[in-house]
Amino acid sequence: MGERVVRVGTRGSALAIAQTDEVVSALSRTWPEVLFKIVRITPDGDRRKSAPLLSLGRGTFAKGVEEWLLDGRIDVAVHSAKDMPTTLPQGLVIAAYPERKDARDVIVNRMNKGFYDLPVGARLGTSSPRRSGQLLAARPDIGIVPIRGNVDTRMSKVGEDGLDGVVLAAAGLERLGRISEATEFLDPGLCSPDAGQGALAVEILAEDEDMREMAEAVNHAPTWAAVSAERAFVDTIGGGCRVPVAAYAVARGEYLDITTMACLPDGSRIYRDRTEAPLSDINAAGREAARSLMETGADSIVYGERES
Repeated sequence: MGERVVRVGTRGSALAIAQTDEVVSALSRTWPEVLFKIVRITPDGDRRKSAPLLSLGRGTFAKGVEEWLLDGRIDVAVHSAKDMPTTLPQGLVIAAYPERKDARDVIVNRMNKGFYDLPVGARLGTSSPRRSGQLLAARPDIGIVPIRGNVDTRMSKVGEDGLDGVVLAAAGLERLGRISEATEFLDPGLCSPDAGQGALAVEILAEDEDMREMAEAVNHAPTWAAVSAERAFVDTIGGGCRVPVAAYAVARGEYLDITTMACLPDGSRIYRDRTEAPLSDINAAGREAARSLMETGADSIVYGERES
């Protein structure tokens, strides 16, 4: 019998490949007798480079890879957990979240200054309404410039066309070996991370027990608890909501510490909350965090936006 080959599907960007290499390395250490072969896929979201991210919706970047998994062209998929919709296509499940990288956002700017030390009128680039809303709420005197592209493309724009800096995920820079270029790590109290940010999701066919056994060997229990709670938060609020929301959970002993946020993209209204919930029911913890945030008044923008 020849060597078993497992086809691992991913988006084709440098970051996606680095993320998949991370998972494949972990799988190979546990299953050295298996050959894991990376298959590069270009989802529709990567083709629509000019479309604003809010118009694409959560799950756009995962969908194209999931189609390959469903029709048997790959055996397992690796995604950024933050790209995953809370409701998966029928027949697919997330089998593992390997250990999470730093979930925070970072600023890279040409002045080498911290966020609060940037001059009035400084222009920061980001395609994320979540980042825009939080940063404008803290400093309405700065400018936000919408930019898209891979990490290298966005980094290269710093200093061009009056752009003073960009806001990126720390995990992406770390995985690409460029974290030393970050000017400042943003505290979650200033810029709460997206649900699942910094984590990777290993997705398989629900009926594939062999692949489930392989994937579960690289699962990291604290990351599983945190990301599952964050996804339950998003699901409770409504995954298709067009108001930026954020949830960041950290396992501390027998509890989950969950920081949450909802805002308007222009920063004119922002709501924050922090809850502590037992690890014994991680989905209930996420739902409770959502309810608690709504009680701060966030429901006035979250549900108001839904109905408009």
